[in-house]
Amino acid sequence: MAAYTVTIMDTGESYRCVDYRSVLEGMEALGKKGIPAGCRGGGCGVCKIHIESGSYSKRVMSREHISEAEEAVGTVLACRVKPTSDITLSVVGKMKKNVCRPTEPARARLSHST
Repeated sequence: MAAYTVTIMDTGESYRCVDYRSVLEGMEALGKKGIPAGCRGGGCGVCKIHIESGSYSKRVMSREHISEAEEAVGTVLACRVKPTSDITLSVVGKMKKNVCRPTEPARARLSHST
């Protein structure tokens, strides 16, 4: 068993993900509320991400949500990939608004600065 660091470019957050868990399972461990995980089987397309750097193993993804061309350039479903090295990713799917939302303290600071 190996564990790799996964970094979310959109937020600068990172987490450790063991090689037998999907990137989505690791992302859920960040404790963000409202991450829409969908079906977790590659059929709904909610967890679309783009792997900016790093290597991963992948399972079959629905062509309805990920085209061969997208997959060839690293756009995949987080539920269908497992890290095989440290990974940097950006969120491009429907879960972007939840993963990339500011934390409560940041929101409070912003509202008090006006």
